[in-house]
Amino acid sequence: MVQYDGEEYAEKDFSQAELRDGELRNCTFTRCRFRGAHLEEIWTSGCRFIDCDFTGAYLNASVHERSAFTNCTFAGANLFVSKFEECKMVGSDFVSAKLDGLTIRGGDWSYTNLRHVKLSKQQLRGIKLTEADMYECDLEKADLRDADLSRARLGKAKMAGTDLRGAKLDGVDFKSFEIKGARLDAVQAVLFARSYGAKVE
Repeated sequence: MVQYDGEEYAEKDFSQAELRDGELRNCTFTRCRFRGAHLEEIWTSGCRFIDCDFTGAYLNASVHERSAFTNCTFAGANLFVSKFEECKMVGSDFVSAKLDGLTIRGGDWSYTNLRHVKLSKQQLRGIKLTEADMYECDLEKADLRDADLSRARLGKAKMAGTDLRGAKLDGVDFKSFEIKGARLDAVQAVLFARSYGAKVE
């Protein structure tokens, strides 16, 4: 089993590497490549991945605690039943990534690319998703209470049964998606009405 503690790597190529079941603690990886790497069941804690490429990587059942993946690419990566707790994912791209069974507990997912991603029935309470691109994202029956969705792009997102109570929706274009069936609080209902030209007093 691979174990790294406090290591720092820059522009290192880990592509196709066998790192499954590994433990990474307080490590920093800058512009490293993990393309097609086997990272199943890997555990990271307090690590930083900056501008790293995880294209096609296998991260099934991996667990990440208080780690940061900033401006990373996860195109086509397999994140089946992986878990992210209080992680910083700002600016990362998840296009075509497999996120079935993903668990997210808190953290900052602002400016991420989550287009077409399936997040139905996910517990996403309190997550920061400021200006995230969630075009055609499946959020049916997801729990987004108290999440920050300020200026998030939600065009054609599926929202049936989505719980948005307490979420910040400033700058969200309500006309770009079907709100029918979503749960809103009074403040959000006013924002929705105003977006359609209503004068609320």
